[in-house]
Amino acid sequence: MEALFLLIALAALFGVVAYPAMRRRRLRQEGRQGLVQAVDPGAGYGFVPAEQLDVRLPGPDRELVEALEESQRTQDWEPVARMLALTGDEYELRWQRVQSLAGAAAMELARARERAREAGAEGPADVVSFSKERAAVQQDARWLRQWRAQQPHDHGGAQVYAQFLVFQALAEPGSADHRIILEEARNVAHDAAQLAPADPTPHITELHIARRLNYREADFASLWDSVRRLAPDHMGAHLAALPYWSAKSMGSKEQADGFARAAAAHAPEGSLLAALPLFAAYDHLPEVNMVRGLYASEEISHAIEAAEYAVDQVDDDHPVRPHVLHLLVWFLVRAERYGEAMEALAAVDGHVGAVPWVDEGDPAATYAAYRALAVAGWESTGGARASQP
Repeated sequence: MEALFLLIALAALFGVVAYPAMRRRRLRQEGRQGLVQAVDPGAGYGFVPAEQLDVRLPGPDRELVEALEESQRTQDWEPVARMLALTGDEYELRWQRVQSLAGAAAMELARARERAREAGAEGPADVVSFSKERAAVQQDARWLRQWRAQQPHDHGGAQVYAQFLVFQALAEPGSADHRIILEEARNVAHDAAQLAPADPTPHITELHIARRLNYREADFASLWDSVRRLAPDHMGAHLAALPYWSAKSMGSKEQADGFARAAAAHAPEGSLLAALPLFAAYDHLPEVNMVRGLYASEEISHAIEAAEYAVDQVDDDHPVRPHVLHLLVWFLVRAERYGEAMEALAAVDGHVGAVPWVDEGDPAATYAAYRALAVAGWESTGGARASQP
């Protein structure tokens, strides 16, 4: 009985003191939320605010972020080495992580050099890291260089370093060292392939190199055969190979479309390869669209529907699934298929480190603009505000 009286007393205290205070606080929060929604209409749907969008990755990977932030904070390579070793033979995830580690190292080194130039110093200075916290030590990607130097037989370190060199070459496309860096990247990739013959990752890195060193078709086909023997249904490998056949590189729209359609036609159940024609379509869109209804055309519609089918066939945590969802958002908004765009946004919102957003100067702003268009289109066509289709 005493316990019951205690509960009644607590309820009375809550009603007289706590509840009004909570109500006032809630009203203030609702007022702020109303202001946010006026600026970013996606806020009412539980979407991540534009200023909090993560431009580092296409989708969440807590293990990678924690290991990378630790390595960048301490400049110790062991956290990322352990993380990549634990990835094992999950080759789609491994490819994604190698790309992310190499890209983070390249960005870190570029910022260090920029800071050094601004300071007039001869060596790299402290820079902003992958982490949101202030760095405790000078950050210049030495963790990657030391990883490669101290563990030359670690295929993980070799894989990341080869991809890092590719990014370095891309940062200096017109320099005299461009080809030299790419050839060094190829040598390191070959070393990585010898250290782990069953792993397709270094061969996928060479696919990037092949396009930029203008491999002959016969040489590229031989390299592609090596990849297919190791991982015939690897979506990341197909995404890396597709640009070689593009009109922007060594091929044509017809060749790229043929490559993508062939991969999609032979895709097994539970594969993302059915989405490849959508990437081929994106790569060959006209610079200026003079065709009304281009995004509602039969070709684009079929590619969209195949990509939607593909993402439904794989697990939600498939490491390459976010890449497809991001491109779907872009096409669905342009095709004015707002309900489907809202579904894709709900699945991928929060991270924007993927095509097509990274093709723009400000990936987060571009993504937020498309998200706002999707919300506006959804509501203007009868969708209920603050509810998912």
